[in-house]
Amino acid sequence: MDDIPEALRDQATSRKTSSLSGGFPLPLLGLGLVLLSIVGGFSAALLMRPIPKPTATPSPQITPTPVATPTPSPVENVLGHLPYKQALTSELVPISADGRIRLRSSAAQKYLQMQRAARQAGVILMPLSGFRTVSEQEYLFFKVKEKRNQEAKKRAEVSAPPGYSEHHTGYAIDIGDGRTPATNLSPTFDQTAAFRWLQNHAPKYSFELSFPPNNAQGVNYEPWHWRFVGDTQSLETFYKAQQLKKVK
Repeated sequence: MDDIPEALRDQATSRKTSSLSGGFPLPLLGLGLVLLSIVGGFSAALLMRPIPKPTATPSPQITPTPVATPTPSPVENVLGHLPYKQALTSELVPISADGRIRLRSSAAQKYLQMQRAARQAGVILMPLSGFRTVSEQEYLFFKVKEKRNQEAKKRAEVSAPPGYSEHHTGYAIDIGDGRTPATNLSPTFDQTAAFRWLQNHAPKYSFELSFPPNNAQGVNYEPWHWRFVGDTQSLETFYKAQQLKKVK
């Protein structure tokens, strides 16, 4: 260096100082270093902070929608009479001497027992009508209605439309008094010895009056019309039918 002239050494020294400062004034360079240290300390503080755990959002409770139980629609009746299925002929047993009047076997057996018990008491029970087909009921309802010039509603007070008679079931029977035939199928039957005996003893043989006075179906009082309810099938036949809706 001693070989370099002094003027040249001063220039070289000046250039080194200038290159070390990077062209920036020294005060500004110091301020930048201070700011950098502040920012670095703030970033480190952020990194050291504990990360909060996420708050669990409660799941919405889903209330199951109740399933409505369908209500069975009531089967409609006609003019106060309820629908009944026709019994099979193979299920029928004769209860009259000529074999024309028949009931289902369970009802026939109990009726014959009841008839014998009444006779022992001096009372003669006469079967007047038992099982009827739908076609037979058509005649009794429509043809007799025409002959008597009756309205359908009036005829239904004393006779069921076809398909709506208890006689179709093979469990229903019309009973008369053998000693007073004039009361057959008449409200005056309730004044006979046969009716009084039935009132006192028919339940023992599982027979009951179908259409008492002021019955809910609006059918005329029929003291001669009785039905058997002595087994599950007969009981269901009549008492399920009573829940049906009335058509005016």
